[in-house]
Amino acid sequence: MKDSKVLNYIEEVLENMPADWLRLTTHRLDIYNEQLAKTQFLEQFEALFAARNAETAALSALPTAFDYIRLGHPLSTVLEWAIASLHNLKPENVISFSSRTMPVLAVLRKNLLTHKNTRIVYTGELPDFFEAEVLAHVYGYKFELKRVEKLEELTAFDGSTVFFSQEAEVGQATLTPAIDFYVSVHADLGSVILVNGEQNNGYVSEIQHVRRRESIAMTPANCFAALQLLLKKPSVDQDNGDAGANKAQVRNLIKEITGTNTKPLVGSSGLSIQYAIMMGLVHDALENHTGKAIRFVVPPNCYGGTNDQARRIAAVLDNVEVVDLLVDGDNNMVQSIDTVLEKIASQDAVPYIIAEIPTNPRVEVPDLEKLREVLSKARKTATGEVAVDPVFILDQTFCPNVQFVSKDGILSTVRAVSYVSGSKFPSGGKATAGYCVANTKAEALLEKIEKHLTLCDNEATDLQMEILAEQLPSMNQRIEAAYRNTRAFVNFIKDTLPEAKINFVSEELAQEGFTPSVFSLDLPTKGNTAEEREAYKRALNDKLISMMIGEIPHESKYCVSYGQLKGSYWTIPATSTQGTTKEADKDYIARVSLSPDMDLELHKKVFSDFVEQI
Repeated sequence: MKDSKVLNYIEEVLENMPADWLRLTTHRLDIYNEQLAKTQFLEQFEALFAARNAETAALSALPTAFDYIRLGHPLSTVLEWAIASLHNLKPENVISFSSRTMPVLAVLRKNLLTHKNTRIVYTGELPDFFEAEVLAHVYGYKFELKRVEKLEELTAFDGSTVFFSQEAEVGQATLTPAIDFYVSVHADLGSVILVNGEQNNGYVSEIQHVRRRESIAMTPANCFAALQLLLKKPSVDQDNGDAGANKAQVRNLIKEITGTNTKPLVGSSGLSIQYAIMMGLVHDALENHTGKAIRFVVPPNCYGGTNDQARRIAAVLDNVEVVDLLVDGDNNMVQSIDTVLEKIASQDAVPYIIAEIPTNPRVEVPDLEKLREVLSKARKTATGEVAVDPVFILDQTFCPNVQFVSKDGILSTVRAVSYVSGSKFPSGGKATAGYCVANTKAEALLEKIEKHLTLCDNEATDLQMEILAEQLPSMNQRIEAAYRNTRAFVNFIKDTLPEAKINFVSEELAQEGFTPSVFSLDLPTKGNTAEEREAYKRALNDKLISMMIGEIPHESKYCVSYGQLKGSYWTIPATSTQGTTKEADKDYIARVSLSPDMDLELHKKVFSDFVEQI
């Protein structure tokens, strides 16, 4: 009886759901409580279920479940709730992934850290991309594989039992006490992991963290298809065009945009690509620099996901450490890299540098000629041997139009891999997919990067490829138009409130091709003490954003975003992306991102009104 009530309600929800549930990649932060996240959405969703209310208006009024669909979204939350309801589990014990292997890797990671045994049980055959040897050798994961004909064959095991089940149906799971984690795998959709038993509740946050950092939630389109299958409705074939043709077109477009001839790799998100890059480089170091320590050099105030992911890798691999790279404010990126590389060379370690250009949040571009010199410099170990040359891993999400790694690019003489979050300008906010390319000197690294992208099953979906094929051709024109709006708005702020400090690229850098459409705004403050001045500034930031959203609700969004097709995006603090940056490294200034399609004059008017009130 309960099952039919749940399924009937889900059917109504799918018929009446807001269009944004399928379409958006970012969600409003003004109706989002990060501490409550999915819980708040679910509490109110369950109240609607109890009242049998599936009206569009009621569903639209639900609070934001996650701030970004890579982490989760309304449809993934509804899918997980429905499956949990059918199996008498708590909703948080059901977690969907776009990847078919990452939920298994999440359990393996947790058990590695807690020194617990893992048994992976399966029927039939494991997919080809599940490379057990690589998981053991590169990731350090410890587990045993056991093939069974039926679940009844399972005997007691001292540790965790993961059942890897490849299924046509959605939501079907036989949960027995012998199974700790049931991973339901669906070839074209992704997977869902069911955490079984009170004793395993401690895994939930760890599995969520892996989805948050090293993979993505099952996409909205695939969750919709999965819910249709759960209702036993014929799955509406997603018309994603010719998948092969889209993939070929996207690769050619990326080559054209980046000026490269090496094979572009496209993942389900920027962090999915970054994880493949990092694990691919770890793999390469194990093969080509056996016994040497690995150092990932990362700015402590860069994008929170980059920081967190690097430290999470170091936490599980004894030979990997993270080294801080100071790049903003009084620190010079080039000098910092030179200092760090000298130290790593003296240790005879393998240096991998991750950096954003322009930097976040201060939007600074280093002297690129000097950067190339420092990266190219031959260094010696403490014993006088030739040190391993660095690989420069460039996050160029804020300037994907600049050809850093082209044949004649500024970084052509050093090993360099560049990557971009596709949820920004490449797709205009329509998909989370990200991509990476390498210059000729780093081309040999792509084989390992691709291997780990495939192993983690974090490649872009067919729909993501279709969206990139549609949007990439206009990307550079959109970048230019958004920059023009941003430059005009920055100039207006300077004239209207000259005391404000603005971090934005200079006109000279813009002429060299650095045309971002994001700037940080440090509003003037007052007070007798540092605490008073900081409190006043934060209150002023909130007032400005509230006015922008209140006066221009159809365009302004309290949201961490960039490179969207329409509107403007405001967030504070500028570096608090998904809450992972240490408090001391947060910059409590506003980060503002403008698009190519927005009412610039109305934004100017609201800012003028704000200035009159302070």
